[in-house]
Amino acid sequence: MVTIRSKKSIGFTCFLLFVMLTNSSILGISAAEPLHHQDQGLGENAESRDLKKEHEHIHEVHCSRERSRAAWEIVEKYLMHFVERERYEISRNCRLHPDNDLFRDQENHKIKEDVNEWQCGYCKKSFLSEEFIDRHFDSRHYNLLNFTGSKCLADLCGALHCDHVLGSKSPRAKCNPAAAARNRHLCESLADACFPVSQGPSASRLHELFLQQFCYAHTCTGGIKPFSKGGRKETSVLYFAASVLTLMLLPLFYVLVCLHQSETRKDTQELKRISRLGRKAKPM
Repeated sequence: MVTIRSKKSIGFTCFLLFVMLTNSSILGISAAEPLHHQDQGLGENAESRDLKKEHEHIHEVHCSRERSRAAWEIVEKYLMHFVERERYEISRNCRLHPDNDLFRDQENHKIKEDVNEWQCGYCKKSFLSEEFIDRHFDSRHYNLLNFTGSKCLADLCGALHCDHVLGSKSPRAKCNPAAAARNRHLCESLADACFPVSQGPSASRLHELFLQQFCYAHTCTGGIKPFSKGGRKETSVLYFAASVLTLMLLPLFYVLVCLHQSETRKDTQELKRISRLGRKAKPM
């Protein structure tokens, strides 16, 4: 009887140990899983923090870089050539002055090394396109922008015909007389501020040129096109290559001409000598 009870107690004890071990293993697995999820969650949070930190560097600028660039290219091509020829110095009160361009310093630090290779002049990083380097400027060199005063050159696009250059306006679009009048007024105010006629003959000539180049085309009557006075002629790569090739071949051409003339003179002298010998041989 005692043996049977002892066996039962031993069996019950073993059963309890089995249950305890099973529970502990289940608890161990369930405890490990939250740790795994916790580690994964920490990793995801770290990535989120990095992405958030990267986006924090991108500041919102209420000025179109693309249209500002187009406006500056128009000024450079269709105005500055005449300003340089007159040796006229544009005042900082003029909104077309380089210091009044929000992005001018950044644009001057763009280095185009190849068709698909751009370099940042500040930190020397390389990029595959102008769009990428623009984003880089917005995120990493935002502090170099100058927001004092009226600095958005894109605000002058209406007066400078940016849509005409960018091709963003359909030629079939109906002319809006109110918009044309508003752009003409802005254009004329630029002419008055940048080239006051009271500052002498050069300013007067540039004032009239600015009106002809930009302002008179703001009309719905048609017949007048912007940039009627032309602009700075751009030297193409093909023209440059042809010029270099011509300069290289020109000396060779002169050498060949000299050699040809020398050979011609020798042949003439030889013919004369043979002719003289023939005349001497006749009396015999």
